[in-house]
Amino acid sequence: MKTVVAVYTGQGLADPLKKVFQELLPDVRLVNIIDDSLIGDVVKAGRIPPGVARRLVQYYRNGEELGADVILNTCSSVGEVADDAGKLIGIPIVKIDQAMAARAAASYERIAVLATLPSTLEPTMRLIEKEAAAAGRAVTLVNGLAAGAFEALNGGRPEEHDRLILETAERVAGEADAIVLAQGSMARMESKLAAATGKPVLSSPRLGVEQVREVLERLSREGEAAR
Repeated sequence: MKTVVAVYTGQGLADPLKKVFQELLPDVRLVNIIDDSLIGDVVKAGRIPPGVARRLVQYYRNGEELGADVILNTCSSVGEVADDAGKLIGIPIVKIDQAMAARAAASYERIAVLATLPSTLEPTMRLIEKEAAAAGRAVTLVNGLAAGAFEALNGGRPEEHDRLILETAERVAGEADAIVLAQGSMARMESKLAAATGKPVLSSPRLGVEQVREVLERLSREGEAAR
C-alpha cells in the first residue's frame, strides 16, 4: 500500500481532502500532519517567518520517516517553502495548487486570483506567473483579495465569509477569463461562484490529488522498470 503524508497549516481542509482521496486514491494510506499554529504565525508576520519554514521542513522529514511515498503540501501560503525543501527531502513533495496554477496559466490569459489573505494571494500569483513563463505564455493577473473574509470565518461568521468571497468574485469577473481560488478551503464554493460570475472557476484540492496520483503511478512504473 502506498502512503501519502499531507501537511496542513490549519484544520479546515483535512476532512474535504480526505473525501477526495477516498474517491481518487481509495487504496492509498493517507496520514495527516496538522499544525494550525503555522498559518496563524504567517498571518501575524505577513510573510513566512523562519520558524515556520523550519517546522514545515521538519514535518516533511517526519513524513519521510513515516514511510511516505509522496508528501502533499496543502497550504498555498507556504508553497515556496515546499519548493526549497524538495532539495532536502528524498521523496517527491506535491504542492496542492501546482496543477491548478499550471492549468490556469495554460488555458487563460486574464486570471483573477481569489483569496482571503495577502499571504496566500501573493504566492499563488507568483506560482501562476512561474507556470506561465515555463509554458512560454503571457498572463494578466487580477487581484481578488476578499478583505475581511478570513477574519469573518475565524470569528464564527461563515455566512459573511462566503458573502465577501462572492462579492469579490463578482467584482473581478469582468476583468478575467477565469477565476482561481487560492485557498483549497474555498473549493466548496466553486460551483456557486461559477454560476454567479459565468466564468470558469478553478480550485486546488481535486487537481492536487490528481497530481499525487500521477506521481504515484510514475513511481510505480519506475519501480517496475528497475526490477
